[in-house]
Parts: sequence; C-alpha cells; structure tokens
Amino acid sequence: MEYIYSTYLLEQAQAAGALIVNDPQSLRDANEKLFTAWFPECCPETLVTRQGTLIRDFHQTHGDIILKPLDGMGGASIFRVKQGDPNLSVIIETLTEHGKKSIMAQRYIPDIVDGDKRILMIDGEPVPFALARIPAKGETRGNLAAGGRAEGRPLTERDYWICQQVGPKLREKGLIFVGLDLIGDYLTEINVTSPTCIRELDDQFNLNIAGDLMDAIERHL
Repeated sequence: MEYIYSTYLLEQAQAAGALIVNDPQSLRDANEKLFTAWFPECCPETLVTRQGTLIRDFHQTHGDIILKPLDGMGGASIFRVKQGDPNLSVIIETLTEHGKKSIMAQRYIPDIVDGDKRILMIDGEPVPFALARIPAKGETRGNLAAGGRAEGRPLTERDYWICQQVGPKLREKGLIFVGLDLIGDYLTEINVTSPTCIRELDDQFNLNIAGDLMDAIERHL
C-alpha cells in the first residue's frame, strides 16, 4: 500500500503543475503483468485466476506452462510446470495462497532459451536495440537478478510491430518511460515503474538513452 499512497501524493504535485514521470494514476492502473491484457494480439495464451481448477485445465490444455504472481519482480516466485509435474497442486496452493490471490498462467515459450528481451520505450517510441537476458544453464528465468546474462540485439520486424501496438496507449496514459518484456515473438510484461537495462544498452551500442529520455521529458514541460 505504500506504493499506492505515494502515487496519491504525487498526484497532488501533478495538480500543482509538476510533470511526474510516469503519470501517477497510470502507475496504479497499469499492473506490469495484467497490462499486457490490453494487447492480446501480442501475447501468448494467458489466464489470470485464483481458481485451481481453471489453472489445472489450462495446464492440461497447454502441457507446459509458466505460473507467476501478479506483483512479483526480478523473477521471484516464477514456476515452470511441465506435463505430469507432481508439484502442480502445491505450486497453485502456494502462489494463490489457497485460492485467495489471483495469479497469471501463460503458455511456456521455448524461445526463452535465447533470452527474455527488454525493449525500452521513450514517449511511445522504442530504442532500436533490445537487451536479451539469457537464462543461466538449467534456469527458466532470464532476469539479470536471477543470474541471466545480457546480450544486446537490434529489434526485429516483429519487435517493432509490437511496439507500434503498445506505443499509442503508453502516450495516452502518460507513461513516458517503459520497458517491454518479450520472449520470442510474444509480449509478456510491460514494466512501468523502474525499467532497467539502460547502462547495458548504452555500453554495447554507444547510446545515450538517458539523454534521449531527458529530451522527451523536456518536450512535455
């Protein structure tokens, strides 16, 4: 709740004329996992529920799935559940707190072995390079905080297409600095609070992403 309270206070500063990056109301509205639901054409098959029976049905349909909390970060509490996994029930019970909390289930995307791509968006436009966070051997999570390694790559045609779908909504909601997470050809998360990977992309491609962000902020003043 401290996070929510902070956005209320920031709204008062906004009402007094300050530019807040990102917009406080949009920070509340745009849950980093759920916000992807606004762009179903960009996402893998996804289910959000706290009902164990629905999660089991989803697992039965897709065979290999990812389960994760809606409020996690850094790869915390993300589980891959394959067909026949004997731990499915206890994972569901743990993540949903016995049916009290909704979680997200997504079809497992095999392309994760090639990295979870972070694309930085500035005022609705993408930085032309993504940072692929490649999982450590035996890991499913590519997050750098979970031991992944970083490798910069130019955006693909599909990457640009996804950015074109998401960018106008980001501008509409006053989300000036955002990080999109993609696995293969699919959008998996939209990070609106503290997108990382500026330094890694700057170092690998001689960019000045912070400078570009400051220019965008200046245009809004």
